[in-house]
Amino acid sequence: MMNHWKPELLAPAKNLERLKVAILYGADAVYVGGQKYGLRARADNFTDYDLKNGVAFAHKYNAKVYVTLNAFLHDADLEGLGDYCQFLESIGIDGVIVSDVGVLRVVRKSSNLNIHLSTQASCLNSSSAELWKQFGVKRLIVGRELSVAETGLIGEKSGIDVEMFIHGAMCMAYSGHCTISNFTAGRDSNRGGCIQSCRLPYKLENQDSNPITFMSSKDLWGVHKIEDFFKHKICSLKIEGRMKSSFYVAMTCKAYRQLIDAYLEGTITPELLEKIASNLESIPHRDYSSGSLENPADSDSVFGQLSGNNRGTHEYLGIVIDTTSDYLALQLLEPLSVGDEIQIIPPKGEIINWKITQLLSVMGEALDSIQKDSVVCIPRVDILQDINQFTVIRLSRQKTVYKPELVTHS
Repeated sequence: MMNHWKPELLAPAKNLERLKVAILYGADAVYVGGQKYGLRARADNFTDYDLKNGVAFAHKYNAKVYVTLNAFLHDADLEGLGDYCQFLESIGIDGVIVSDVGVLRVVRKSSNLNIHLSTQASCLNSSSAELWKQFGVKRLIVGRELSVAETGLIGEKSGIDVEMFIHGAMCMAYSGHCTISNFTAGRDSNRGGCIQSCRLPYKLENQDSNPITFMSSKDLWGVHKIEDFFKHKICSLKIEGRMKSSFYVAMTCKAYRQLIDAYLEGTITPELLEKIASNLESIPHRDYSSGSLENPADSDSVFGQLSGNNRGTHEYLGIVIDTTSDYLALQLLEPLSVGDEIQIIPPKGEIINWKITQLLSVMGEALDSIQKDSVVCIPRVDILQDINQFTVIRLSRQKTVYKPELVTHS
């Protein structure tokens, strides 16, 4: 029998391109950052113009857009926040993500925006949830220290929607309250300046062993917990990664969209789970872990070996930026030559394996190869007729392993 209740699939969007990719690859909603008030100051972030266009695109596909206002602000940082909230409401933003009680108060005084409580606020019990509900919060993004069962119980007791992270990087600080970047780079982690110092490899002085990472965790994935998300009525399943590529966004959205839909249809099989897991292995990631989704995270969740850094079986080649009846135009992130084998990943359906037989410049000149950061055209043969703008493409060959610069501390 089919299950008719389903959770929202919520994806990150670093910029307008990522927003469109996320929605086309199956996200029901995206979360984005504006120019101020959020925790990802280094992301491209959305201008007011981008937000208007993003909302229009999302609503065309019956998807929602949430804006992050989740930084912990000082008095000086609050300037203009009320006006900004009024602007967000005027363009149809579906909700804002808030950590700070002062920010919440400004949002409520200046607008009627739906308020979602950020994971940064560390809501970990139903009593806290009931209080936030009285403050006007419509949804809780619970602290990552909670299991699926605990989160479901909070939602049941408090009568408020609950949201959980199901995939991506995790922070070993309590619900993200970290200040390492403050001291290593002079950037305030809780006001948008985190540079992920914890994820760098360190070699301790007087240490003979290999460099290690010892302050951060493995990456989270919830592929094998899909039944629990439904059982405990988790209203929104959130993918981490507003700093990540369109390839990452496309692959994670496609994977969890398949998973949610298959569960609804009663068609989940071990073979499908293996296939979805394999596709998630193809993107850059650390070793995967279930974090605290089932049991409290322990030493098995700590990422301690440099050898596992930036795993991933395929290199992101590029994205389709335009199409004609005869050609696909690709924006390349890697070099491409005639004879290379690529994999085209449509939002729906199977991955298409394709060998490059012809490359053309945008002026129509035949090319043997082309460097990265270029635009190139390939023929739109029969097998590629259904490929549209914002389709991501990866190389078939194995990717180069990234070796980061070491940081030495005594």
